[in-house]
Amino acid sequence: MVNGILGKKIGMTQIFDDKGDVHPVTVLQAGPCVITQIKRATKDGYESAQIGLVEFVKGKNVSKAMQGHFGKHNLPPVKFMREVALEGTPAAAAKAAEQAESGEGNANGDGAAKVGDKVLVDIFNGEGYVDVVGISKGRGFAGVVKRHHFGGGPGAHGHMFQVQGSIGASSFPSRVFPGMRMSGHMGVDQVTVRNLKIRGIDTDDNLLLVEGAVPGHRNGYVVILKAKKPPRERRGFAGSTTLDPLKAAKKAAAGKKK
Repeated sequence: MVNGILGKKIGMTQIFDDKGDVHPVTVLQAGPCVITQIKRATKDGYESAQIGLVEFVKGKNVSKAMQGHFGKHNLPPVKFMREVALEGTPAAAAKAAEQAESGEGNANGDGAAKVGDKVLVDIFNGEGYVDVVGISKGRGFAGVVKRHHFGGGPGAHGHMFQVQGSIGASSFPSRVFPGMRMSGHMGVDQVTVRNLKIRGIDTDDNLLLVEGAVPGHRNGYVVILKAKKPPRERRGFAGSTTLDPLKAAKKAAAGKKK
């Protein structure tokens, strides 16, 4: 089984939970994807799966090399491809190796993933959080206030607010230190947002609802991965036996006054 899926950012909306609380969510089209290649440590030096997002792409718009790559396994042409990690236990790998030696099953080593398999949004069933990788929106040439969140100068009349100001003295150091944050090109960078909570999965339309914002513009491509380091659940919070330290301190202070 693969560790992630490819998709598109559809937009943002809001949903309400059972308690009536509102949650801003981003709607992602997660798949369908197809495995186009399996990378193996014996041949390629590492383990991964190359997957492509299945969408309408004309064959003439794909290079000759990629046409041969897809035609080798009778796969549809895809435009957006990425590599994701493979999930598998040593026991499953040993079982797959035995099947490969006996001529049964596939020889991929993980007992599940093979070229041509579909990857759907149901791989996130039972998962609580995901990591999303996308390309941020382009902001063009931006100043230091917008780009680096500088405070700027005085905002009164007669002052220029969004300016950088002095960046180096003449006596010392008589130069500008390397790495000085200045104006420049902003955006169009690869951004990873970690631990977005899954708020809903629609297996019929391949939709994934995650709480929070996702980098990129509408209809922009994203890579959705299972959370690498999901947060731990808070146990006993707001329960009947939970001890509130603030209330306990106030109660103890009131007891001492008596």
